[in-house]
Amino acid sequence: MLYQHFATQEEIDRAYDPMIGRDPAVLVKDWRERSETSRTRHRVSLDVPYGHSLTERMDIFHADASHVDKPQAPVHVFFHGGYWRSLSHREFSFIVDDLVKAGITVAVVNYALCPQVRFSEIVRQAQAAVAYVYTHAAELGVDPEQLSISGHSAGGHLCAMLMSTDWEGTFGLSNQLIRGALCVSGLYDLRPFPWSWLQPKLQLTGRDVQEFSPLWLPCRVGAAVKLVAGGLESKEFECQMSAYSEHLSEQGQTVTQQLIPDVDHFSILEHYLNDDCFVEWIKSFHGL
Repeated sequence: MLYQHFATQEEIDRAYDPMIGRDPAVLVKDWRERSETSRTRHRVSLDVPYGHSLTERMDIFHADASHVDKPQAPVHVFFHGGYWRSLSHREFSFIVDDLVKAGITVAVVNYALCPQVRFSEIVRQAQAAVAYVYTHAAELGVDPEQLSISGHSAGGHLCAMLMSTDWEGTFGLSNQLIRGALCVSGLYDLRPFPWSWLQPKLQLTGRDVQEFSPLWLPCRVGAAVKLVAGGLESKEFECQMSAYSEHLSEQGQTVTQQLIPDVDHFSILEHYLNDDCFVEWIKSFHGL
């Protein structure tokens, strides 16, 4: 077997290619159009650099001042999906609308992609983005003690890696700098991907799989974690979610998991809209 019960690459590809049956051009066009509208709707600082490379940029959507009863707003950091090898922050501005209206500043993070960089560099950039928001909170007008994170697909994986980061040892910051994490359709066990259609792009080594699979890493941040997957996704997304939930529970983490019916790997993002459950969960991280 290549991984778990999978004996062939074709089996792994079917389980881990959510674009099967979808038109990616139509999907991405819709996201871009909706995101452009969101960027005109809110007060936003575009392409704020959080590192030295051109890919290390984030769009900061500032909280609706009418809903902020304190000088500094809570801040939420979002990491997009794309299987670590496609898309950018600009396709995902549309997820911010109801969070901004609720008085939460949202940072939508861009990061470098494989194979232009090694997998480890993507993880490093995600860490750098959160460290930047935390250490530059005053100039961003946010409360560093009210920082939460979420991510979709590959972004869900990055959020799990952020929960496993030794913030004190690596950045000299508190290991409790994250108030809560929402991981949407995340990948927590990288073992199937070296055998998959993604490997020519990801170029994962055995060491990468070991060092960057959250399922095998200690969780160092004691914040609440919400894990979700879609009922119309491949069964593997639910399996990954359940395995990671069990891993966190065994370490005494506060973790909940939910399989949301009638949504697939992409329509699950609609739960960021219309004050739906994702917004409510993120608000709960901040006591809102």
